[in-house]
Order: sequence, then structure tokens, then C-alpha cells
Amino acid sequence: MKLPRPYTVSEIANLLKCRYEGNKDQLITGFNEIHRVEPGDIVFVDHPKYFERALTSAATVILINKSVEIPPGKSLLISEDPFRDFNRLSSFFNPTIYNTTPISEKEVIGEGTVIEPFVTIGERVVIGKNCVLHSGVRILNDTTIGDHVVIQANTVIGSHAFYYKKRPDGYDRLLSSGGVLIGNNVEIGACCTIDRGVTSLTIIGQGTKIDNQVQVGHDTVIGKNCLFASQVGIAGCVNIGDEVILWGQVGIASGLNIGSKAVVLGQSGVTKDLEGNKTYFGSPAEDARKKYKELASIRVLPEIIEKLEM
Repeated sequence: MKLPRPYTVSEIANLLKCRYEGNKDQLITGFNEIHRVEPGDIVFVDHPKYFERALTSAATVILINKSVEIPPGKSLLISEDPFRDFNRLSSFFNPTIYNTTPISEKEVIGEGTVIEPFVTIGERVVIGKNCVLHSGVRILNDTTIGDHVVIQANTVIGSHAFYYKKRPDGYDRLLSSGGVLIGNNVEIGACCTIDRGVTSLTIIGQGTKIDNQVQVGHDTVIGKNCLFASQVGIAGCVNIGDEVILWGQVGIASGLNIGSKAVVLGQSGVTKDLEGNKTYFGSPAEDARKKYKELASIRVLPEIIEKLEM
């Protein structure tokens, strides 16, 4: 998330009531979680397992729970609880606003767009021209929708991310201060759920078509002209190229990269990056031809064992 103006390290330290190490006048222009971090950002880390990744990331400032050697050009914010203080940044710069009316007075809706009864539209929402929003659709805060977009009944766009930290007495949610960006000519089926970014954008690329009951996790970026069948589940921070096809009930784990023109056959589970221009099947998903040969081999294995025992 970009800040309304650049802040110095010392200003953010005062805001969070924590100490800093490094250049107090170093400028901060935003904050992001680790998958979407950019130069000028604050990123948080609270486990030694991930220290190196955060310290060597593009982030300018690391919100961390202990003093460590400061990488060149970076500064530290030392916090007893970086997760909590990252949430404090979200609450300060983009506090959650709950809708008190079905359609916000601040929304922008393009010419020719049709909004059926019982649609809810939140704050800071922009909807393009000639769109159709069917009954029961919920467009939540910080969502931008292009032109000629169709969203079918009871779909929710912009819900909070499924991102928690385990505490001794339960779970704390990481607040979502990002948004959703939907390109032109996208179609989204009924009862889909597309989460907003934690600090960046969840993006659905131009021309992509999504079937009913599909889940898209926070900060996932989907390319142009993709095709997703019913009950696909995509976790957070996944990067999907152009013209990717995911058939029914495909599941994709978080933080993965799917190359352009990849095809993943139904009920496959994707647990690692996939190259483009190939077809995959199985759980874990592998090259479909290889997987079919493996399955054929397994089917004849009892006969082979029986012959060996004779």
C-alpha cells in the first residue's frame, strides 16, 4: 500500500512507539507483505526462519522483533510484536469502513452499467461502462472494475484475506488494506469469492472467464484471457500467466507461479511452480502424459507382484 506522502523512519517509529536503527531520515513510501514488497516499503518479519528473506528483499525498512545487522541502504524498526504493529499501520492509513447503506454515495459507476436489486457497493469503488452486476453481488471497499464486466448472482469481491497469526489464546487476523482490480471483458460466475489484497491488489486480467464457486486468494495476480472452471481454489499471492486454463476443482497452494498457456486438468493439486505451454494432472500436479503412464503402471502392479510370487 502506498502512503499518502513519504514518511521518515523516525515518524513511523513515533507512530508505532518503537525504536529504530539506521537512518532516521530515510523515506518510506508504502508498506507491503513479503510477496509484494517494493523499494520504499516497510515489510514485517517476526520469525528467524524468514529474517534473511525480509532483510534481502526489496523493502527499504524491516519491521522486526530483534536487532540484527542492517543491510546497506536499509533501516530497522524494532518492535516487540511486528505483526501487531503492521496491523496498526493498516488501521492508521486505511482503516476499515463498514457499509451503512447498500450503495455508497462515493462510488463511481460508468454509463450503461446495470445494477440489479440487492447489490451492495462499498467505499472507494469504481465500476466501468456497460457492466452487469446481478442480484446479491457484493462489491466491497477499494475495488476497481473495468468495462463490459459481468458478475453473476451472490458473488463477493473484496472480502478480507485469510491470513492469521496463531496466538496462545487463538488467532489474530492480518488486516487487509489492499484492493481488487478487475480488467475489461471479465466474466465472473455465481457464488465466487475474490479476496482483496493484504497491502497490494488482487488482479483479474482482461478477458478472463471464471465459472461458479471459484475462490481467489489475496494478492493473487491472474493474467489475460484465462479460463477457470467451477470450484477452483487459488490461495494467496499466486502469479498466473495469460491464457491459463484450470479445470474443475483444481487447487493451487500459495505463492506459486503458473506459466502462460498452462492447462491443469480437473481435481489436480498444484504444490510447486508450473511451466507454461504444458498440460498437468494429478496431486501433486505433474506433466499429464507422465502421470497417466504412472497410473497405468500402478494398475498392472498387482499382476506383476502375483507373477513374481509364483
